[in-house]
Amino acid sequence: MRKAFFVIGVAALSAAAAGVATWSVNRSLAPAEVRYVERADSGAQSLDAHFAAYGDDSYPDLTFAAENAVKAVVNIEAVQEVAVRQRQYDPFMEFFGMPQGHGGQQPSTREVRAGGSGVIISEDGYVVTNNHVVADAAKLRVKLNDGRTFDGAIVGTDPATDIALVKIDAAGLPTVTFGSSDALRLGEWVLAIGSPFDLQSTVTAGIVSAKARSLGVIPNDFRIESFIQTDAAVNPGNSGGALVNTRGELVGINTVIKSSTGSYIGYSFAVPETIVRKVVVDLKEYGVVQRALLGVTFVPVTQEFIDSMGRDAGVDEIGGVYVNAVSEDGAASAAGIRKGDVIMEIDGVKICDGTTLQEQIGKRRPNDKVNLSVKRGSTVKQFEVTLRNKAGKTEPVTRESVDVVETLGGKLADAGAKLCRELGIDGGVQVAGVKQGGVLARARVKPGFVITHVNDRAVRGMADLRRMSESVKSIDGVYPNGRAASYTFVE
Repeated sequence: MRKAFFVIGVAALSAAAAGVATWSVNRSLAPAEVRYVERADSGAQSLDAHFAAYGDDSYPDLTFAAENAVKAVVNIEAVQEVAVRQRQYDPFMEFFGMPQGHGGQQPSTREVRAGGSGVIISEDGYVVTNNHVVADAAKLRVKLNDGRTFDGAIVGTDPATDIALVKIDAAGLPTVTFGSSDALRLGEWVLAIGSPFDLQSTVTAGIVSAKARSLGVIPNDFRIESFIQTDAAVNPGNSGGALVNTRGELVGINTVIKSSTGSYIGYSFAVPETIVRKVVVDLKEYGVVQRALLGVTFVPVTQEFIDSMGRDAGVDEIGGVYVNAVSEDGAASAAGIRKGDVIMEIDGVKICDGTTLQEQIGKRRPNDKVNLSVKRGSTVKQFEVTLRNKAGKTEPVTRESVDVVETLGGKLADAGAKLCRELGIDGGVQVAGVKQGGVLARARVKPGFVITHVNDRAVRGMADLRRMSESVKSIDGVYPNGRAASYTFVE
């Protein structure tokens, strides 16, 4: 049986030894199939055929890119403080002269270290890395290529793209300039630079194997995955490091490994520059990411879709994404897009799958306008859509804006119609699990509770929760046995 498991922030070690961090997607791999392709007759070339060959002196020279970009790639040591359960007082040990702690002791902590990489993007010390490299860190130590070490401060993080921005107090630093991930071509040479296994300033080379890959590995409901896939060797510790082109320009941030062991024997994946650049600018300017939403749910129009749903949906050609739901107060609804439409293009970019759609929307902000080419029946219509945030508004969010779903801290789902009828409510969100440290845990809410109101605003489903952005001050709802409960929080 094939298995898959994820390793996040790998190899957290004690204070005596530095660790490494990465994300790995591990699964058993079938042996590769080898095929031999006969050489085509050169006399039968078609007008649209393109042939390329390398001479002995025309292989790509990667030394310029490597020697320049490596100067701006750093090692990041993330130090976490973990609570340690103290041994209980033992009078027997005390009798034999071994000192024992007595009542009233405070819980002790120990330092756990993990490591990754980062990329300097400005001379005054801004460093981009992965969110999972710095998540939950009490302290950050950033070691430059020249050996200097600085304390790092987190400017902001974006779990949805696994990007974080760190600042160190320095000036005149070497930097990597942004390139264009959109311009990358399949088969183009790229370099991965980072600190695998704590080996700082390691450079590996490979080619672009694919673009716009989605793996479903980022643990966030709003995740945006459109990875650049390469066969450059990336190992634990490379997370947050640079993926650069042959000109030494940053085209991605290395994030995920896909292998059967957790180390490199397969492919690696990087967040593309288009998403990285947008997230970094937002974090510097606002402290939070300005997430633009189209306000639709969709299904890619594949052959499988046509075979199973094509007749009922009135779709008989592969391509685009089928809109199966439209948010009432979303951007698409306001522009006139309806359920049953097929989105074919965004600003001239052909949409062949959901990943491409996510990337195109993910690199924009609320209030940005996009032009959609939409197939409705047998005709193609053009729509100008003004994107909105999750609250259905166009203005920027601030640091004070919160993700209510994340703040509540639990596993949540729409309450079923049967349960709502039994409880006599119009709808709600049921708590399936409670996470430590969240609002639900602090209020001692039990699994099964159905949330019907937050801050006196009606909650009929997850969509209502996701549109909220203010601090949670009160929760109202009912347990499955019919007992109503209210929780009020005082800051």
